[in-house]
Amino acid sequence: MSMKRRTFLQGTMAGSVVAIATSAGLLSPRAVLAAWSEKAFEAENTPGAISALFGSDATNDGDVQIKAPDIAENGAVVPITITSGIKNIEAIAIFVDKNPRPLAANFVLGGATDGYVSTRVKMGKTSKLIAIVKAGGKLHSGSKEVKVTIGGCGG
Repeated sequence: MSMKRRTFLQGTMAGSVVAIATSAGLLSPRAVLAAWSEKAFEAENTPGAISALFGSDATNDGDVQIKAPDIAENGAVVPITITSGIKNIEAIAIFVDKNPRPLAANFVLGGATDGYVSTRVKMGKTSKLIAIVKAGGKLHSGSKEVKVTIGGCGG
């Protein structure tokens, strides 16, 4: 019983400290949340999203591999893995060409990080997946067509 009380008091005090810091202006949502490119995530076509995110949509076909199913039975959760042997990768972005908002994800990586990202994306319909790797100020791309079926019946 006393352990539950102690846990409750610790949680209450921690919440109070955060509330006081926020109201005093010491802690703001912008300082806590990760930065994101609103224009890129709101772009309605892939070249526009790439330009908004990276400043240019000029890419080189490079050492960028996409592992994804050829046929996705459920477009709501399509597992994908992006790998690249390029050195000094700064970012990896994933685009779903025919989605209403093509930019699905943008990962900003550290200097010594391997070129590897694994996630799940939502695909509204059969579309091309495009991965852009930014390294050394240059953009490298890879793509793969994924067929999305309705209800997993191959249609």
